Amino acid sequence: MDPVSISVTIARPREDVFEYLADVANHAEFCDHFLVDWRLTREDSYGRGAGARFRVQVPMNRFPWADVTFTEVERPRLIVEKGRTGKYNRIRTLGTYELEPVGAGSTRVTFTFETDPGNLADRIGESLGARGWLKRKNTRALRRLRTILEEDRSRGARATVAAG
Repeated sequence: MDPVSISVTIARPREDVFEYLADVANHAEFCDHFLVDWRLTREDSYGRGAGARFRVQVPMNRFPWADVTFTEVERPRLIVEKGRTGKYNRIRTLGTYELEPVGAGSTRVTFTFETDPGNLADRIGESLGARGWLKRKNTRALRRLRTILEEDRSRGARATVAAG
C-alpha cells in the first residue's frame, strides 16, 4: 500500500512530544479506538527495541493481530516502528513519526504508515478500502494525541507486559 501521511500541530515543545511518543506503552492511550488488547514485548517500553503486540479492529478481519518494534529513535526528531500483521504475520508494516518545531513551543507531528503485502491475496485485501480506513483512524489518533498532550491528561490505561 502506498504510504499514508497525517500531520497535526501540538502546542507543546518537541522534546515533550518526543518523550511521550518514545514510550510505546503510551500509544495505547491515543490509538485505542482501533488498536486494542495491547501487550508489551519487553519490560522496558521506552526507546529503541521497545515493542508491543495488539489487535487491529478492522471489519471482517480474520487475522487481527499485529506487532511493532521501535527500530530507530533519534532524539528529538524521529521514531521509526517496524512491524508485521496479517495471516502468518506476512504483511510488513512501517510507521514513522517525524517531529518538527513550529513557532514558539509548538511541534508538528507527521505520521507516515505503509505496508508491504506478502502475496496477491494480501494485496487484494488491502485494495478493498484499507488506505482510506487507515487514514481516518490515524487522523483521529493524532487528534487524540494532541488533546492528551495539550490538556496534560491521560485518556486510559497504558499497555503492560503480557503474563506468561
